[in-house]
Amino acid sequence: MTVFTALDFASVLVFALTGALVASRAQLDIVGFAFMACLTAVGGGTLRDVLLDRNPVFWIAQPTYLGVATGAALVVFFTAHLVESRYRVLLWLDACALAVAVAAGSGIAASLDQPVPIVLVMGMITGCMGGLMRDVVANEVPLVLKQGELYVTCALAGSLATVIAGALGLGPELAALACAGATFAFRAGSLHWGWHLPVYKARPPRN
Repeated sequence: MTVFTALDFASVLVFALTGALVASRAQLDIVGFAFMACLTAVGGGTLRDVLLDRNPVFWIAQPTYLGVATGAALVVFFTAHLVESRYRVLLWLDACALAVAVAAGSGIAASLDQPVPIVLVMGMITGCMGGLMRDVVANEVPLVLKQGELYVTCALAGSLATVIAGALGLGPELAALACAGATFAFRAGSLHWGWHLPVYKARPPRN
């Protein structure tokens, strides 16, 4: 198993857990849990593979990914009621999933010798699109669009870490570790300490 396959499996598992938690908040049935888990788990990686022309898409080449996501959905379906604050757990699981997925997306793009802008974009797409699809389908405000939240910025920081690690000649394992660490550090800072970038403030038009 390559490092990128392991990263994809890890991101599928953790993102599936977040999708199932959202399904529990929406009080869906067990099939709805599986659908939300699979959509969240493979959404970003699917778009990444389509754009990079990786054929077949990772979960079509290895359907085990769908089994992992469905298994995670079943676990959450029977245990979600035991969690006191599902939204707080969702936020931290999502932060972990984001870190792993950005490492997978940017690392795969770098391994294909894509230019720096593509490596950055693929890291952000892989990390952000699954959660975005999850929240849109669940009719919730997407985490990536919440005011005062660092999210896409975290994915960009992680992707930059992949680029820098490659420029320093580090191997894919160390590059993935640097990427995941940077992504999670920024996201954890946003969640715990409220780190954020300045936001646009509307002003009345000048006469």
